[in-house]
Amino acid sequence: MKAHALEKIGTAFAGTTCSEILGNLVLDVPQEEMLGVLELMRTDPDLQFDILLDVTVIDYLDYPVAHANRFAVVYTLRSLPHNMVAQVRIAVNDPEAGIPSATGIWASANWGEREAYDQYGVCFNGHPDLRRILNHWQFKGHPLRKDYPIGRGHVCYENDSLENEIRARLKVNGIDTDVLKDINTEIMFLNIGPAHPVTHGAIRILTALDGETVLANVNEIGYLHRGFEKTAENLTYNQVIPLTDRLNYCSSLINNIAYVKAVEKWLEIEITERTKFMRVILTEFYRVLDHLVCLAANLVDMGGLTNYFYLYDEKEASYDFISRLTGARLTSTFTRIGGMYRDFYEGWENDLETQIRAIERGVADSLKLVLKNRIVHDRTQGVCLMPKEKALSYGYTGPCLRASGIPFDLRKDAPYYHYDLFDFEVPVGSTGDLYDRLMIRFEEIFQSIKIIRQAVKMIPGGPIFVDNPLVCLPPKKDVYNNIEGLANHFKLIFDGVRVPAGEWYDSFEAANGELGFHIVSDGSGRPYKVKVRPPCFYIMSGFQEMVEGSMIADVVINLGSINIIGGELDR
Repeated sequence: MKAHALEKIGTAFAGTTCSEILGNLVLDVPQEEMLGVLELMRTDPDLQFDILLDVTVIDYLDYPVAHANRFAVVYTLRSLPHNMVAQVRIAVNDPEAGIPSATGIWASANWGEREAYDQYGVCFNGHPDLRRILNHWQFKGHPLRKDYPIGRGHVCYENDSLENEIRARLKVNGIDTDVLKDINTEIMFLNIGPAHPVTHGAIRILTALDGETVLANVNEIGYLHRGFEKTAENLTYNQVIPLTDRLNYCSSLINNIAYVKAVEKWLEIEITERTKFMRVILTEFYRVLDHLVCLAANLVDMGGLTNYFYLYDEKEASYDFISRLTGARLTSTFTRIGGMYRDFYEGWENDLETQIRAIERGVADSLKLVLKNRIVHDRTQGVCLMPKEKALSYGYTGPCLRASGIPFDLRKDAPYYHYDLFDFEVPVGSTGDLYDRLMIRFEEIFQSIKIIRQAVKMIPGGPIFVDNPLVCLPPKKDVYNNIEGLANHFKLIFDGVRVPAGEWYDSFEAANGELGFHIVSDGSGRPYKVKVRPPCFYIMSGFQEMVEGSMIADVVINLGSINIIGGELDR
C-alpha cells in the first residue's frame, strides 16, 4: 500500500520526491506543488490522509549538513483507512513571503500553522487568523529559531482584548450585530478565565452571548507555555525525560514511555520483554488515573460532588502505590532509553491488585449515580456535538475521536509492546456529544484494568536494560571497581546517548489521544529539535465548534469532557 501511495503521488507531481523512514512516508514537495499534493492526499480514496496531526518548522541554521534553504515546514498526516503516517516537507525560500496555507484542506491547520508562525516566523498565505498563539502578542522575535538568544527577557504589559477576533467569529456564524441593536438586544461579551476554577488550568475562553446562548467563541492559550521544546535542545536525550513528566502531569509516566519509545525506535533498540510488559502495565494504570481525574472534575462541574469523592479518592490513594513503585508521586521520571529506572519491588503484584479493586469499587459507585440520572442525561445527551467529519478535520484523536464514532486506537491499529496479544475492546460512541465523551472514559477504565491483569500474568523475569554500553549506564559495581565502567558512566552522563543524524516521527496512544514526537538529530548526544504533538492542542482548537449554539453552562462541562491539561496544551 505504501509503495502504491508513493508511486501515485510521484506520478501526479513530477517535482515531489518520495521515500520511507521508519515505516512513514516522507515527501519533499516544492512550494508550487504543495496544495495539490496535500489536496490529493486528503481526498484520493487510495490515500485518504484524513487527519493533519501536526505542523512544525525545522531551522537548519546550525545543522552540520548544509541545506539549500534554512527553513522547512513539515506537515504530519495520518490515514486511518490505510493505517499510514506521512510527513510532507516544504522548503521555505523566504519566511516572510511564506508558503500557502492548508487551512482550506484541514481545520487543524489553523492552530498548527499559527504555532509554526509564532515560534519560527514562517508566514502562511491565505491563513484566516495568522497571529501568535503560545507567546504573548507583544513578544519580540521567534523563540525556536536557532539564532534566538535564549536568555532574552520581555515585559508584556498589555492584554489582548480579542475583540476583533470574536466579532469576526460572529460574522462567520452569520450574526449581524447591527440587526441585534435594531431589536433592542445587545450581545454580551463574557470572559471565562484565564484564572478561573472551571477552566481547570490557565485558559481564556471569550464568549459572545445572547442571553445564555453562545453565539460565538474564541480562545486564548499559552499561559502555561514553559518552553519545553527550546529547553530540550540544550539537554541530553535522557535529561529530556523529566521534562516530559510535566506535559500531561495527570498521566506523567505515559509521556516518559512515549518519548523513550520514539528515541529507541530510531536507535533500532529492541527493549527486553520484561521492560515491555512493565511499560504496558504502567501505561494502562496511568490511563486509568488520568480518566479518574477527568471524570471527577467533569461531574463536579455538573454539580455531582459525591462522584468526586468516589473517583478522586482512589486516584489520590494510588499515589502511595506509585511512590513505592517509582520513588515519586506525581512526576516519577521512571523510564530510561533502553530500559527503566529500576525494577518493580517485591510484592508489587498484590499492591497493584488491591489498588485496582479499590478503583473498580469507586467507579462502580459513581456509575450508580450517573447511568440512570436524568439530570446527567439532560445535561449531556445531544449537547456540544462534534460530528465525526469535523473531529477528523480538527485532528481529534483518542477518547474524543472515538466518542464521535471513529474506532481508531493506536494500540489496536498500530500495536506496539505486544498490545496485539491482549484481549480488550475499544469503546466507541455514536453522536460525539458530552454523554459519549463521559461514558467512553468510564468504559476505558475497565478495559485498561483488563489489560493490566493480563499483563501481570504474562510478565516474564529477566533484565530491564538492554545490553548496550553505548545506551545504558553500567552497573554501579563496574563504575566503582574498573576504569572501563567509570569511563563509560562518565561519557553517557556528560555526552549523552549518541543518536545517528536524521529526522523521524513516532507516536503513542496516550490518555488524551495520539502523543507524537518529531525528533531531529544531528548525530550528537543532544537533540537538535524535539517537537511534541500534544493531543490537547488540536482538541482545544475545535472547542468553538462544540460550544457555539449551546448554553453558557454547557461551555464549562464541555471543557471538562475534553480533558484539557495545561502542561500538554502549551508545553
